[in-house]
Amino acid sequence: MRDVLIGIDAGTSVIKSVAFDTAGRQLAAAAVPNRYETLPGGGAEQDLARTWADTATTLRQLADKVPDLASRTIAIAVTGQGDGTWLIDKDGEPVAKGWLWLDARAAAIVEEIRARPDDRLRFEKTGSGLAACQQGPQLAFMKRNAPDMLAGATTAFHCKDWLYFNLTGERATDPSEGTFTFGDFRTRGYCDEVLAVLGVADLRHLLPPIVDGTRHSAGLSAAAADATGLLSGTPVVLAYVDVACTALGAGLLDRERRPGCSIIGSTGMHMRLAQTPDEVLLNEAATGYTMTMPVPGVFAQMQSNMAATLNIDWVLSLASGILASQGITRTNGEMIALVDEWISSSEPASLLYQPYVSEAGERGPFVDANARAGFVGISSRHGYGDLVRAVFEGLAFAARDCYAAMGPLPNEIRLTGGAARSPALRKILGAVVGADIRTGQREEAGAAGAAMIAAVCIGQYKSMDECVGEWVTPLLGAAEPSDRELAAVYERVAPAYTLAHEALRPVWRWMAASKAN
Repeated sequence: MRDVLIGIDAGTSVIKSVAFDTAGRQLAAAAVPNRYETLPGGGAEQDLARTWADTATTLRQLADKVPDLASRTIAIAVTGQGDGTWLIDKDGEPVAKGWLWLDARAAAIVEEIRARPDDRLRFEKTGSGLAACQQGPQLAFMKRNAPDMLAGATTAFHCKDWLYFNLTGERATDPSEGTFTFGDFRTRGYCDEVLAVLGVADLRHLLPPIVDGTRHSAGLSAAAADATGLLSGTPVVLAYVDVACTALGAGLLDRERRPGCSIIGSTGMHMRLAQTPDEVLLNEAATGYTMTMPVPGVFAQMQSNMAATLNIDWVLSLASGILASQGITRTNGEMIALVDEWISSSEPASLLYQPYVSEAGERGPFVDANARAGFVGISSRHGYGDLVRAVFEGLAFAARDCYAAMGPLPNEIRLTGGAARSPALRKILGAVVGADIRTGQREEAGAAGAAMIAAVCIGQYKSMDECVGEWVTPLLGAAEPSDRELAAVYERVAPAYTLAHEALRPVWRWMAASKAN
């Protein structure tokens, strides 16, 4: 009996394969840590062959946990980390390592394009701002600096597209990544005018066909069956990009309540639902993303701050590093267990923290590759607990900044990602945004969203709304009301957060220039 759907989510930190039954209950999961390398000059690359091998490993491990997995699998769906450039040649072999969304080498090209008047046309077509992490600027950078690499390429993939190719032999991308990078969100197709603005019109032949996973699947190839232990011919679905799948699995598709949805992981992604193209609100700063959702005519409008939990990891590593120098070892989990105590013993909003700890800078709601993290307002009375609290508050203010760039602040936020487990973060985020916080019991929202697309594709459900009603809504927890007294404190401080990053931009630019010289 075929009664299992598999969702693959190839993230930045971990590659996971998750088995679900037809009602959306998680049966088992298998994961392998992801590996990538950072390079001088802002590069961040990942080995394509190893990524596929690691993904195949997770599927074989999943079979050890789910009896008769191969014969029970109805369909497989794959999603993965967004942006980046993964090039292959005519024989399907990689021509270089994959460039990730963390790669900042194209930052100068982004500044050039954004300074031109015709970038507004590109923004209004794609509904998405421009950042160095995207494939368009990365291809433009390669044209200038690595033309031989492009000469050997025949297809430019994103991470999930590469895995789908290995699973099926089919070269394709999905409507979300295809259109926010190179297309028109209204038509869900590529746009020659966008390619021209990016300066890559001559590379259009590298772009694979766009297929909609709610309607299209391909059979698992014999080679992939041998590698994974699954049955050749099993339907494989190319799901939408990971943030769209996570939004789906976390509950963004709620036409009545219209909640916001935030993913607080390595990066922070903040989303609102637009049920028609006319509901998409494009800001003057030309930032954010508009991603087509796996529902006709529906979009997720997004703003993304580059670094989220990376800031928490950094501030906790300060303490653990000092302890280690004294011969005391503390795991990251042990350090996180102390966070609530540090936060409860510190004063709200006594410091401002700008959470731009990524070497790639910031991309939402403003784009600045030179942006760097920092504290504002430190005095001799502040201690380590104040720094920890300020970091958590900085992440919440970054989320508020992102929501404000898309319209009115939401009344409710559906929260997912690793940091959603933190009571301190939930309380601070709810107060800073002034929204109730709701989390779900769904452990793997991204993999679930991918599997939901497969469930609609194979006819398990007549519509995605029907699928959400069974896979998502029953798993939502009770709303945690915003602390109104704390919210009043943060409301007074919020303008200072924005003023601080606006004032610091010339300083960041100067620091970047001084390092270059």
